[in-house]
Amino acid sequence: MTVQKISMIDTTLRDGSHALRHRFTPELAAAIAGGLDRCGVPIIELSHGDGLGGSSYTYGFSKCSEFDLLRAAAEKLKNSKLAVLLLPGIGTIEDLKKAHECGARAVRVATHVTEADVSEQHIKAAKEMGMFAVGFLMMAHMSPPQAIAEEARKMESYGADYINLADSAGYLLPEDVTARIKAVRAAVKIPIGFHAHNNLGLAVANSLAAVDAGAEYIDATLRGLGAGAGNTQIEVLTGVLQRKGIETGLNFYGLMDLAEQVVMPIMLRPQVIDNGSLMLGYAGVYSSFLLHVYAAAEKYELEPRDILVELGKRKMVGGQEDMIIDVAYQLKNNP
Repeated sequence: MTVQKISMIDTTLRDGSHALRHRFTPELAAAIAGGLDRCGVPIIELSHGDGLGGSSYTYGFSKCSEFDLLRAAAEKLKNSKLAVLLLPGIGTIEDLKKAHECGARAVRVATHVTEADVSEQHIKAAKEMGMFAVGFLMMAHMSPPQAIAEEARKMESYGADYINLADSAGYLLPEDVTARIKAVRAAVKIPIGFHAHNNLGLAVANSLAAVDAGAEYIDATLRGLGAGAGNTQIEVLTGVLQRKGIETGLNFYGLMDLAEQVVMPIMLRPQVIDNGSLMLGYAGVYSSFLLHVYAAAEKYELEPRDILVELGKRKMVGGQEDMIIDVAYQLKNNP
């Protein structure tokens, strides 16, 4: 009997950056990356929450250069592969080259779920550098399964090593995940991965649905640290998969200790499903919008939920953070 195996991708040092307002330091990056390496995590993603080049007025400035963070993390890795996220239009190929010089050996090129074509030059450039390249389709709830499959085919044709579907809003139900993973799996010959947010409390359930539908890579973070209500909690999912007899190759106790001793003390708030996070999932809004929405709500004395509902109606996508203030202003002046 063949034992099912899942590769876990840890994104604490990237998606978790949103929850920490991009305040990671080289010392923290080294401690977390080194711990994850010792626990057997095969790929560790590190960059600004919005990917290479994300440190800006629009997305939030980082406390430290992501290249300094990459160098610090790379020094601690013996077996794990260091990855970065790159959103075309925010990060550039020059940024990717510099990240590679700093120790990054994988890149996840992320586009909106309907815009895979903008990833071509970045995926090809990564492969020319000898990097492991992933096609990362964000906001997967905003397109039906067969349309997503067509976008996945494009990324496969550009040379992607696997396709990752991201429920960036934490909007999908398990059956929605199943349909999307199966459609993409039938359309391409490369592996499939999945990235969940916990805004509706379904991150672990949706990750399991992805595994059952044939996904081979699953994203997760220590203590669930991430945008909105956070991501699939890596130590929890590891325990659940072990219960199911699925091999991860991870040190379950080690992940628990790393989350408890290193990540929990630096968290700005508990990673819970509060009203704002819940509305992200309910309205289908990009998870990293939450802190921007809170700031806009305070500035214009508005209810954050009203702003989130309006963003959902307008189908706002990642990269449009600057429009949140405009929406809040319009709501204030045109109630």
